[in-house]
This record gives sequence, structure tokens and C-alpha cells, in this order.
Amino acid sequence: MSIRIDKVVTRGGDKGETSLGDGARVGKDSARIEALGALDEVNATIGLVRAHAQHAEHGSSARSVVAELAALQNLLFDIGADLCQPEGPRTQRARRVDESLIDEMEDWIEQMRAHQQPLRGFVLPGGSMAACWAHMARTQVRRAERQVVALARQEQVNPAILKILNRLSDYFFVLARYFNHDGQTDLLWAPVAPR
Repeated sequence: MSIRIDKVVTRGGDKGETSLGDGARVGKDSARIEALGALDEVNATIGLVRAHAQHAEHGSSARSVVAELAALQNLLFDIGADLCQPEGPRTQRARRVDESLIDEMEDWIEQMRAHQQPLRGFVLPGGSMAACWAHMARTQVRRAERQVVALARQEQVNPAILKILNRLSDYFFVLARYFNHDGQTDLLWAPVAPR
């Protein structure tokens, strides 16, 4: 697919509306646009994780976290393209994501998890800079997932999207532990004793 963008400033959204992929105009506060915005935030954070991952990779494994993150960023764009095309007669040929990447994501998760310290408690977001950004991505994926659930209560949504987002948050949890020396430098929750 070739995309050409000749103008950035269009003034089309100056009154609080935007266009969906089928040409329909909706408010920028609609459930569909909220879900798309949440996906965009996740993708931007994954860009930060990628930047830190280039300096934080370890081990001699043939797999590359940076390549996985690139694939996930592209997948999020695919999900956005799916979500911006509501079900209907004008979008019968819309490209929809499917569950084909879920097995691969589960493999990535298991490859990392197999080398990690067993969980000894609840993990707090923190540790290395790369781990912090992976935790941020995890929480943003959860928010995007909630936004898509809210949209799905109002309109039809591709069910594969929810499965992918659920797996994606698992990926970022395990990735954060990977960046914390496979869990050795995780920050664990220590309940504060009542005074």
C-alpha cells in the first residue's frame, strides 16, 4: 500500500470532528477515536522502549527485542486501520487484523520468561530505564484495551483486537523483567505497615 500525504494542516478537525476510514465524520471524543488515541499513545511509548532496547539488550539469543518491537508498532498501526473502518456496507473490503500474530507473541513471551527469576511477589514498575518504559507501555496497553472494550459495548469491533491487546500487555510485563536482568533487579512490592 502506498500512502501519500501532501498536507498536514487541513483545518478539517477545527470544529472537534474527524474522519474515519470510511469517510464518516465523528466527534473527536467518540469511543472509537478514544480507542484510536489510546493505541497511538501505546505506539509512541513503544518507540521509546525501542530506543532504550537498542542499548539494553542482553544475551546471545538469535531473537531480537528491537525487531519484535518494530513488528508490534506496525501491528498497532494495522489495528488502528481496522478500528478506523467501522463495520458496514462501505467497509466490506476493509483489511482486518487476525489472530495470526498471537502465537508468535506467546513464543516471544515464553522465550523471555524461560530465563527469568520466578516471581516472588508483585513487581513494581521500575528498575532500569528500559524496564520503566516497558512498564509504561504495559499500562498504556491496558488503557487501550479498556477503551476498545468500551467501544465494543457500543459498536461491533473485531474480536481479535482484544485478544492481541491482552497478549501485548503480557509481553510488556515480561519485557520489563527482561530489561531488569531477567527479574534479578525487579522492584518488589513491600506493603507499608500501618502506623
